[in-house]
Amino acid sequence: PNIITYNALISACGKAGQWEKVLDLFGELQRRGLEPTIITYNALISACVTSGQWEQAREIFDVLRRSGLEPDTITYNALISACEKGGQWEKALKLLDELQHR
Repeated sequence: PNIITYNALISACGKAGQWEKVLDLFGELQRRGLEPTIITYNALISACVTSGQWEQAREIFDVLRRSGLEPDTITYNALISACEKGGQWEKALKLLDELQHR
């Protein structure tokens, strides 16, 4: 399987609320030497949002930033949704400000 296949799997499992499986798939693709893309990270964050795992979504965002990839508007929207679902409105506002000033 290539990164496109993994992205599709991550997205499908995320929509089914299987966030732990999503994390397993992420680890698997890395062990296979595949490089995650912004699409991969967006699917991971979205999976966490669907499952109400806002803290995990934030951790993935931090991993994304350390990877050297730039978060895009989809990334920020997903993370803002995660913060909203977790009652973290102050973090959501900070992310919105960050998005507007990039």
